[in-house]
Amino acid sequence: MSASRVLVLNSGSSSVKYQLLDMRDSGRLAQGLVERIGEQSSRLRHSPRGGGSREWTGPIPDHDAALKAVAEELAKDGLGLDSPELAAIGHRVVHGGKFFTEPTVIDETVLAEIERLIPVAPLHNPANLTGIRTARALRPDLPQVAVFDTAFHTTMPESAARYAIDVETADAHRIRRYGFHGTSHAYVSRATAKLLGRAPEDVNVIVLHLGNGASASAVRGGRCVDTSMGLTPLEGLVMGTRSGDMDPAVIFHLMRVGKMSTDEIDTLLNKKSGLIGLCGDNDMREIGRRIDEGDEQAKLAFDIYIHRLKKYIGAYYAVLGRVDAIAFTAGVGENAAPVREAAVAGLEELGLLLDPELNAVRADGPRVISRANSRVTIAVVPTDEELEIATQTYALVGDN
Repeated sequence: MSASRVLVLNSGSSSVKYQLLDMRDSGRLAQGLVERIGEQSSRLRHSPRGGGSREWTGPIPDHDAALKAVAEELAKDGLGLDSPELAAIGHRVVHGGKFFTEPTVIDETVLAEIERLIPVAPLHNPANLTGIRTARALRPDLPQVAVFDTAFHTTMPESAARYAIDVETADAHRIRRYGFHGTSHAYVSRATAKLLGRAPEDVNVIVLHLGNGASASAVRGGRCVDTSMGLTPLEGLVMGTRSGDMDPAVIFHLMRVGKMSTDEIDTLLNKKSGLIGLCGDNDMREIGRRIDEGDEQAKLAFDIYIHRLKKYIGAYYAVLGRVDAIAFTAGVGENAAPVREAAVAGLEELGLLLDPELNAVRADGPRVISRANSRVTIAVVPTDEELEIATQTYALVGDN
């Protein structure tokens, strides 16, 4: 029997998320999370298929120790990293720049390029690199694949990807729109086409990935032609703690008049803005509760969030020319019915007719929430970034 398992690793600065999948049926054999790496109170939560979840708390000093702990937990279930059934390890890498347009087997050249991109992804690429190097040390004989958040968006035309600044300056510093959440947008756009019973190349979709981080994409025939995030994940929609689109001169104003440093402004825009900056909460459920109690600040934050979202729906409708479906995904997109309702309210002339009863239903799988006579299908399509990473990894190395 050929090896059919793929371990997916998502290494953050102080955490490692993981899933082990069997690509014969795309089933999850185990999944878990190591968090608070580097602290005395590190925690590992492990859930094998069939139940029997386990949790462990104690000091995990670094990513090397974290991955060794993951390997030990998998081994307890007979799923160890030394298993001959393990075909590859797939790594989520946030920023691949223009260089990486598809999943790539990791070698020293690939590592060097990921490292070279650290200045444009200082929060993510270093952690991704740490996870890759640790995993390679544990299984140097095993194919390891980098799947890039930016890769799906490399099909954008230059008219969408370029900023209108001096070309030589932009090229010298690699300044352009790269986009993020690409594995989610790729998965959801294809899943939406499947929900419609059509081939991806025949469908135009606006994908709305709405979580604490949020992004929109315009997907024409399976290829991204525009996306809301840019050089970094700060641009675009209003998010949980990020501002999204803003006049860049605000930064100069804060420096000159507010006497704020670059780092202070970075923290403000990335961690103290968005919903949390507007109303003190970045949990849409809590914001909804506050709105129900008559909280005007929470209502304004919600209205600003929806206004930006609606603008992007309209903009991407114009970019695509024809829209077959709008797909809501990720934590807020999949679970917050009021957000979906408000986002398409008033867009009936664009062919968007929401069914309130279908929208109110909570369910696990992809589902249509538009009325039968809606020209554009409105759908909720749960994302599965880990499955997408595993699928791309196995397609690249699974037959070797």
